[in-house]
Amino acid sequence: MPHLPALPSAPILHIEGGVATITLNRPAQRNRLENGDLKALLAHFETVNQQSDVRVLVLSANTSGQPKPVFCAGYDIGGFDEPGHGATFFEEIPDALAAMRPVTVCALNGSVYGGATDMVLACDLRIALNGIEWRMPAAALGLHYYPSGLQRYVSHFGMAAAKRAFLTARVFDQTRLQALGLFESWHDPHEWSHALQSLLDDVLALAPLALQSTKQSLNEIAAGQIDEPRLRQREITSTQSADFAEGLAAFAQRRKPDFKGQ
Repeated sequence: MPHLPALPSAPILHIEGGVATITLNRPAQRNRLENGDLKALLAHFETVNQQSDVRVLVLSANTSGQPKPVFCAGYDIGGFDEPGHGATFFEEIPDALAAMRPVTVCALNGSVYGGATDMVLACDLRIALNGIEWRMPAAALGLHYYPSGLQRYVSHFGMAAAKRAFLTARVFDQTRLQALGLFESWHDPHEWSHALQSLLDDVLALAPLALQSTKQSLNEIAAGQIDEPRLRQREITSTQSADFAEGLAAFAQRRKPDFKGQ
């Protein structure tokens, strides 16, 4: 993983070896998101989407110097009053994250609050640091949450837990989060880098075209946009790919496949 600068800044993008890492970088403010940060995130998402060699996007945070690690304290609600911005600006971030071309991994290395929880849900895969907490205080601030965020909560939490999150604003501790099955795994700090790299290695080992098209299909199914002919065509396209031929050959020869994304 890249070395993080000490000075706080807008989110940082680092690309290496097919992996793009976006790091929230305002640790002294518990990585609170300002409107400038949201613009930077959208720009980073666009950059990553345009680089076809990037196969995985990792979203993480700089928690250095924090007494208790906080991945993100959510959106700075003072930004609602800034000219050119409103209550609908923040939702562009998780919506864009959910629509990303690469597989997205949230490396949740601290507690998470408010709108940032929806960013976690917008990722395809998630690992978490032991001992974190999760809270959605929208109604405590007098805010009705935006539609796509509510949909993601119901889809990932289920209706009962989504109602608990929004209608009580109570904290979800690790025990409750584990019961929801949201995370691939939970780890202590000394295990963190190895666990994240292990997950990335597993994703990077898969055939790129099949991975990307399957992600598209799963997202469409989750959104109730099932188009069976389109899904069937993706299946046919995959069987005609050089990667599928390589996968069959590697299986027969009992070796690791060398996928080219073709």
